[in-house]
Amino acid sequence: MAVSAFRVTQLPPLHQSQVTVARAARSKKMIGSRINLKGFVISAQYSQSQDLFTSRLQSRIENLPKLVEDIVQTSINTGPRGALRLVQGVQAFLGVGGEWLNDLSKSTRVSGALPTEMQLGLLSPLYLRKLFERMGATYIKLGQFIASAPTLFPQEYVEEFQNCFDKAPPVPFEEIRKILQEELGRPIESVYEYVDPAPLASASIAQVHGARLRGSQEDVVIKVLKPGIEDFLVADLNFIYVVARIFEFLSPEFSRTSLVGIVEDIRESMLEEVDFNKEAKNIESFKRYLETMGLSGQATAPRVYKHCSSRRVLTMERLYGVPLTDLDSISALVSSPENSLITALNVWFGSLLSCESFHADVHAGNLWLLRDGRIGFLDFGIVGRISPKTWAAMEVFLASIATEEYESMASALIQMGATNIDELDTEIVVATGSGRTAVAANVAVDERQMNALFLDLVRVSESYGLKFPREFALLMKQLLYFDRYTRLLAPNMNMLQDQRISVVSNRRKNRYNDSFN
Repeated sequence: MAVSAFRVTQLPPLHQSQVTVARAARSKKMIGSRINLKGFVISAQYSQSQDLFTSRLQSRIENLPKLVEDIVQTSINTGPRGALRLVQGVQAFLGVGGEWLNDLSKSTRVSGALPTEMQLGLLSPLYLRKLFERMGATYIKLGQFIASAPTLFPQEYVEEFQNCFDKAPPVPFEEIRKILQEELGRPIESVYEYVDPAPLASASIAQVHGARLRGSQEDVVIKVLKPGIEDFLVADLNFIYVVARIFEFLSPEFSRTSLVGIVEDIRESMLEEVDFNKEAKNIESFKRYLETMGLSGQATAPRVYKHCSSRRVLTMERLYGVPLTDLDSISALVSSPENSLITALNVWFGSLLSCESFHADVHAGNLWLLRDGRIGFLDFGIVGRISPKTWAAMEVFLASIATEEYESMASALIQMGATNIDELDTEIVVATGSGRTAVAANVAVDERQMNALFLDLVRVSESYGLKFPREFALLMKQLLYFDRYTRLLAPNMNMLQDQRISVVSNRRKNRYNDSFN
């Protein structure tokens, strides 16, 4: 009875449609709560974005007066020469733009599809390189900087700008003669018995002539700054600086890449290049190092003749020899090419710590075996100064490569800042040299091969999240040059393990190790 009463009081079973309605109601409630939650998230994100936008806007407004001041001051420093370069720049732009349009027309007729390189227009590696070459000296130098800095620029640009060689048509000798007389303050016949009107080399910034000094009858080379090049450099570099400042102002991403810092480094170093007094000081510093260390009988650099040198003219001793890549000629000069290479290595490694600056461009055109058996270091347009911290880390890194101690190698990279590019201890001076001699073709191949090797090294490193500091990159490139010479002259020698090669100066080793620990 009780049971039947209970059954009577039970609720009747729900129909399927009622179940569906109930589920729909619950779903609607859940969806409503999700919409409310999503609305809250969107509202929060919008609020954050608005705050970020407001913060960036405020920062830009605060930095605007400084930007305007920089632009105005740079324009004043540039003066009327800026207008001339603007006209030349427009002409170059139209010329390369015409080439691009012509190539674009051909591409669409042949394939119908637009290649990726054509889509980038004048910003593609090929057309940007052509534009740089048309723009002249400054941009050729900038192109060479891109080609030699795979840690800073994309691979396709580094590879394309390998074609941006420092070559230019020679300036007529009458103009060179005029500059010589202006700088020396007297007729050139009173200084030089003979000057060859045909240049040994003609680069974008300077031209080199063979000559003989009056009185002493010594053979010399005269490096002469081309006329008007200073005005072009100042106008171009100031323009590039202003563009970089504007980019950093408009986009915070450029600030994180230190674009303005890189441009300032290039500007400072290239302006130093047009002052040959700086290169003369670099040469004299290296010669003092050789004398102090008792190495003058093993290696040398050209003597600078101060009485016929100035800011725009550099008269140097003419050295005769062969590049370290010419094995046949070297074998004819010395009985042991391997010993000559060991001498070159010891002199260069010693200069890293015992000289005010080290030679930072030891390609085949700048490192010769001379007729008297000594090693000749030529062209000190590119020099480097390494900080104690970086060299101490570099020493550990090199030792780790030789012994295959990978943990030490990783520690050295961390110490150098390879894992945090924003905290580098960088002290580097780069001023691209000019006035190559008759080994230009060999140098071009040499440079291409070394950059290809270095690109491989950078690619592997970046795949593991490593970024090389500039000091490390500059040193590694020189080591790659020496590695090539080792393969040619001493194929069985291990450059980093051979006891005859002193990688660091024992007198200063402890001090630099202390800075590393």
